[in-house]
Amino acid sequence: MKKLEKICILGGTGLVGSALIREFKKQGFKNILAPTRQECDLLNQSEVLNFFKNQNIDYLIMAAAKVGGIHANNEYRADFIYDNLVMETNVFGAAHKTNVEKFIFLGSSCIYPKLCDQPIKEEYLLNGYLEQTNEPYAIAKIAGLKMAENFNRQYGKNFFSLMPTNLYGENDNFHPKNSHVIPALIQRMHKTIEAGEDTFEVWGTGNPRREFLYVDDLANACYFLLNYKGKIPYFLNVGTGEDISIKELVKTLSEVMGFRGELFFNTEFPDGTPRKLLDVTLLNDLGWKHQVTLKEGLRKTIDFFKAGKGIRSY
Repeated sequence: MKKLEKICILGGTGLVGSALIREFKKQGFKNILAPTRQECDLLNQSEVLNFFKNQNIDYLIMAAAKVGGIHANNEYRADFIYDNLVMETNVFGAAHKTNVEKFIFLGSSCIYPKLCDQPIKEEYLLNGYLEQTNEPYAIAKIAGLKMAENFNRQYGKNFFSLMPTNLYGENDNFHPKNSHVIPALIQRMHKTIEAGEDTFEVWGTGNPRREFLYVDDLANACYFLLNYKGKIPYFLNVGTGEDISIKELVKTLSEVMGFRGELFFNTEFPDGTPRKLLDVTLLNDLGWKHQVTLKEGLRKTIDFFKAGKGIRSY
């Protein structure tokens, strides 16, 4: 990549998009596009195509998506499949028609079967039933992955997909219901501490195991792969290769935030998938590995929240 080439990041205001902007600025790139919805509505096909034609984009990363945690995925099922499919179709079509040199589509580890073997290899895709709570979102992400693969196969495009594990970090969504597990826990534990309460409720049994990746590590993986000169598989897992139980996560969070009260696990709430750990051998073999430990990432995320930048927190 040349420093003056044009990089377009779709979804630049979100968790992943903002991390991508930080990464490419850090690497010395000056020509970074991050269009807002007002500048380019990804649900509008003609608007997306016209934007791409006018901008002459060299490199594209699609971080834009309709996203949320277990509650949001289960509550807004039609919105999650429809909006994501429409956005993906519009962006892939425009990237193809305007000859974007390299395109990274960002998916999610929820594309894999609920009960597949662990750690999860890329080859396990479509080998079983999906977790029902996020099936619509997962199907939309699988469709995007397959679009990248088949634009490669039919047209020789340099489009590929990354499937990140659970992400967290600066600029996350800290809503107590419509967010992912780490920011939701941080927001609720902060309120518990501020209120002087001595019990903290955790949804579910605490037994499921999850893998967490600090979002700036994902951004660095994208930079690494856009610069990679060898052959890249159609899609790659991105993660740490390490997991932790929700119970262990909450205990670590309590330690970092200074909560000394009792933890109550409310089993009336669903657990979701019992375990999700990605096999990251393929990406590690290309030469990339994560850098930020979980405890370090939690501290950075908590600092961001406490600094008042978690504007979507309440």
